[in-house]
Amino acid sequence: MAHAALWLYSALTWAAQPLLLRKLRRRAVAEPGYGHAVGERFGRYARPMDSLIPPSSSDPLGGFVWIHAVSLGETRAAAILLAELRRQLPGMRLLLTHGTATGRAEGEKLLLPGDVQVWQPWDTPGAVRRFLRQFRPAIGILMETEVWPNLVAGCQQRGIPLVLANARFNATSLRKSQRLAALARPAYGALAAVWAQTEADAERLRSIGAPVQSVFGNLKFDVVPDAGQLARGRAWRASSARPVVMIASSRESEEAMWLAALKQKSLPALIGKAQAAIHSEANSGDGTVQWLVVPRHPQRFGEVQQLLRSAGLSVSSRSQWADAPEPADVWLGDSLGEMVLYYGLADVALLGGSFAPLGGQNLIEAIACGCPVVLGPHTFNFAEAAALACEQGVAHRVADIGQGVELACDLATDSPRLATARGLTQDFMQQHRGAARLTAAAVGALLGITAAP
Repeated sequence: MAHAALWLYSALTWAAQPLLLRKLRRRAVAEPGYGHAVGERFGRYARPMDSLIPPSSSDPLGGFVWIHAVSLGETRAAAILLAELRRQLPGMRLLLTHGTATGRAEGEKLLLPGDVQVWQPWDTPGAVRRFLRQFRPAIGILMETEVWPNLVAGCQQRGIPLVLANARFNATSLRKSQRLAALARPAYGALAAVWAQTEADAERLRSIGAPVQSVFGNLKFDVVPDAGQLARGRAWRASSARPVVMIASSRESEEAMWLAALKQKSLPALIGKAQAAIHSEANSGDGTVQWLVVPRHPQRFGEVQQLLRSAGLSVSSRSQWADAPEPADVWLGDSLGEMVLYYGLADVALLGGSFAPLGGQNLIEAIACGCPVVLGPHTFNFAEAAALACEQGVAHRVADIGQGVELACDLATDSPRLATARGLTQDFMQQHRGAARLTAAAVGALLGITAAP
């Protein structure tokens, strides 16, 4: 039955290739990155294998360490693991794959001479076969959730150990996998190892047949924020006459929800404030805040700016700033790779993706930057981290965005309470570090290599 299911799945993915091409062409209109090297999606490469892979005698691991990080969040987690892998496995060469343009743009920053970056192959037997033949990785590391049946089967056939690292698997994912058990169970079961974020993730993964070896925690607790960005953001925050409240990595519909909440509360300090008053000393300390909105996806920057202006708000965009933010009702974070700067600039952050039912974005990054977080009801992507953060006072849960606006403004304008919350953030991070070191050592063990101390 499993073989029949894989055959049917392979036929469907092969038949869907024209749809994938059409989707890529549409997305490339807004994000040109999707139009880059499209052939790689189908296992077709401009450079021959011999130009990429040196003789095995010069490669201490016998091939690439392949990391697949589908999108931006997974790529940032991969960066944390990669730093530890390079430390423990000197001389390793990286093969880095992605599924999204934002992930690939972020991943490009991680490359060293000799490393290679390509798109993840579309999950047909042919594309997977060409990909593995081209690069012949020594090991494959899938970040967090990305398990593809043909990719797993191809690695198993070629004796390439394929692992799932920083694995998370919520109840919804389990239900979907159970409905497709004929595909999912063999795919998860053929992995060489799974290292889960939490015991709950591990239990659900085991129930679908995954070989969970350990629970290492979340790699994202090992993040070290960019010191330059953090310092610059904090300097800008210190120069602001008002406390700064950020909507961090906002997703579709959440900006509209926020605007509706402001309108319902009819708070003049929160909406429609004249530009000239925003940095006026006469208005500082009056319980009002400066809003900063940072959309999750770059293709929405223009859309969000238009939404804000249609609501009668003046907008100052990060892309237009020189030495400091310019006065406006709302600051718009329309840049990539500067979340640390934005968290440094903010006093409090409302977590995007948690007010719409999308599972929440990465609250750990905010806390690592010393920025307390207000969470909506939907944080299943970071369930344990959210629960721990709320228990320890570095995050606060609310039922909806209206309550979130009230709590964030109250916290941002209550200096003693805010100072207490900030003071807890570094202790919280320190308590949960260590996943990167453990994961890198486990990778080395699978390769039969004793990690550098």
